[in-house]
Amino acid sequence: MNLTGIMTAAVVVGVVGIFVGLFLGIAGLKFKVEVDEKEEAVLAVLPGNNCGGCGYAGCSGLAAAIAKGEADVNACPVGGESVAAQISTIMGVEARAGVKQVAFVHCVGTCDKAKQDYDYFGVQDCSMMSYVPAGGPKSCNSGCLGYGSCVKACPFDAIHVVDGVAVVDKEKCKACGKCISSCPKHLISLIPYEAKVEVACSSADKGPVTMKACSTGCIGCGICVKNCPNGAVKVEDFHAIIDHEKCTGCGICAEKCPKKIIVEV
Repeated sequence: MNLTGIMTAAVVVGVVGIFVGLFLGIAGLKFKVEVDEKEEAVLAVLPGNNCGGCGYAGCSGLAAAIAKGEADVNACPVGGESVAAQISTIMGVEARAGVKQVAFVHCVGTCDKAKQDYDYFGVQDCSMMSYVPAGGPKSCNSGCLGYGSCVKACPFDAIHVVDGVAVVDKEKCKACGKCISSCPKHLISLIPYEAKVEVACSSADKGPVTMKACSTGCIGCGICVKNCPNGAVKVEDFHAIIDHEKCTGCGICAEKCPKKIIVEV
């Protein structure tokens, strides 16, 4: 190839490069996505766990909602008050005081207390129990299955199966709700971190039925209701329920409970 051919090829390549560069530059300006600076700032202070506990699709979804005013500045359950304070500064609003919550498993039917209808040797996953007889080997249809679906779902290592029942470490729990949605028996709920007592049973069966299945199940006797000085306990569907807004943590209900199903938390 002679010098003229080389120079011609170089000019052509250069012209094409300039054209492509101009095209990309114009396209970039035309299709540029405007970035909300507040959204970016909020996303930067969020913990980045993407747990979905806020109800949005990850931290980026929550950041966008907060920037648009569609979500509260304290909507992140993992970040807590410290993150809420930073976001409120970014958004120029005051963070509303929230009640810190933790997950609680409403069951204490451990291996020595809950009866078994049969021995199970299948897949160790709670969600699979809907495919086995009676929804699992435990006699109590409301009891913790103990196969750890909640343990696998928790991104904070805050829940473990102990003696056949899931137990929450309240100091590690971030109230993201992953364990709640993973439990097929619906045994887990969020309660105030400051709560002193809670009913560790979810059975809605009548007393005699409950006692046949578990030696420590709630029998709905109402002794806790009669002895609570603040009217913080009621019985619905043969099951005791504590109103934490009324409860002062005196512990009388736990002391008087004949089945010891009201426990300190």
